[in-house]
Amino acid sequence: MKSYYLVLIFAVSLLSCTSKESSSQTKESSQKETAPIELPKNQILTADQQITAALFAAPEEGRAHAKIYGYNSDYEFVVLREGEGDFVCIADNPKKDGFQVVAYHSSLEDYMARGRALAAEGKNRQEKEKVRSSEAKSGVLAMPENPATLHIYYGENGFFNIATDSIENANYRYVVYIPYATQKTTGLSLKPNEGSHPWLMFPGQYNAHIMITPKN
Repeated sequence: MKSYYLVLIFAVSLLSCTSKESSSQTKESSQKETAPIELPKNQILTADQQITAALFAAPEEGRAHAKIYGYNSDYEFVVLREGEGDFVCIADNPKKDGFQVVAYHSSLEDYMARGRALAAEGKNRQEKEKVRSSEAKSGVLAMPENPATLHIYYGENGFFNIATDSIENANYRYVVYIPYATQKTTGLSLKPNEGSHPWLMFPGQYNAHIMITPKN
């Protein structure tokens, strides 16, 4: 009789251990399945990868001859590819969080280059705008004579997928510069009626522009 009870106790104990082990394995499996995917941040890309990624910001028909800026191994801002087309592209800055590549019409190059130069001098945003505004009004800084667009492809969790040569988790925004445009000359609202509607920012100023942020 004692042998019977000993066998019974051993069997119950074995089942309990097996159940706990199974439960632990199930929990570990569940944790692995639900673990968040770690996205690349501050990617260090080769020159070719930077060029490929930067071109996604430009309209397809303007990519072949676009000039492209990016970063060398010392994180210096350099020309990655010369171009004589209508667009200038800038690769993602590896020193900044998130992801952003841009492309802008070549008529905006003087405006953009002046901003970069002033930033290199240590000027903050307000100081840069004060200098560029004054230079634009005096004619020292050339601004586009016709509407000129800046294309931005960005995302807080965006990244360049090096396996597929594609960009993931990013969205577009468009900024159409029309120097000194006003609500009266454009018929645009000074704020978006809805999140994705175009609106005029900085009306009447040298850097007046239409903001367009399509819905995701």
